[in-house]
Amino acid sequence: MLTFHFAFAKRPARSASAIAAALALSMPFWCAGLAAAQTQEPQMVESRGCVADAFSLNCVVRSGPAGDPHLRQVPQPLDAAAVARAQERERRWVARCHPVIALDPYGVSRYRYAQPGCEFGVGEN
Repeated sequence: MLTFHFAFAKRPARSASAIAAALALSMPFWCAGLAAAQTQEPQMVESRGCVADAFSLNCVVRSGPAGDPHLRQVPQPLDAAAVARAQERERRWVARCHPVIALDPYGVSRYRYAQPGCEFGVGEN
């Protein structure tokens, strides 16, 4: 025999009609989300989830742009002079900082630099 006992507090049992009402109230939420998902741009990502037990129902929808939110898009130079300046700046940085990949004590590859501040992209002092 399987029995359930709530030690923290006694709550009145929910009727089937209360659970059905909660589900019925959540249906417009899901239908609106489906309609919005069809009109979104293709580069958007949407995540949905619901958690429920005998006493509650909680649904969440999160949406946002696809891809890694921690990656920054660097604007590209517009003309040949800007490209030449960027290449010269990078050449000077590499000559000053001498980046080398080395393993840390945990076996993770990390960049090591010859000068302080190079890990932040700092140029010449």
